[in-house]
Amino acid sequence: MAKKSAIERNRRVRRLAKRYEAKRERLKAIARDTSKPVEERFAAQLKLAELPRNSAPTRIRNRCEVTGRPRAYYRKVKMSRIALRNLASHGLVPGMVKSSW
Repeated sequence: MAKKSAIERNRRVRRLAKRYEAKRERLKAIARDTSKPVEERFAAQLKLAELPRNSAPTRIRNRCEVTGRPRAYYRKVKMSRIALRNLASHGLVPGMVKSSW
């Protein structure tokens, strides 16, 4: 099980990123638009830099929904390999069976 503080910090970052998503995209579009004046693009970049750092989606760490483990994460099921195997062994994942040959 991961540290509770790390899991909670990641949840805060997710909430912050979701809150600032529209504003961040709008400012990035202005900064990328070459048809706009240089001053306006630069002002958009400055406003973008003033946003909280944790509002950037790249700062979100993918973590297992069950255990909070940050490594060996499967995006499709939002779980780590260990939690997925444990649930599959108990028959709680539909369509997944333990392999044997």
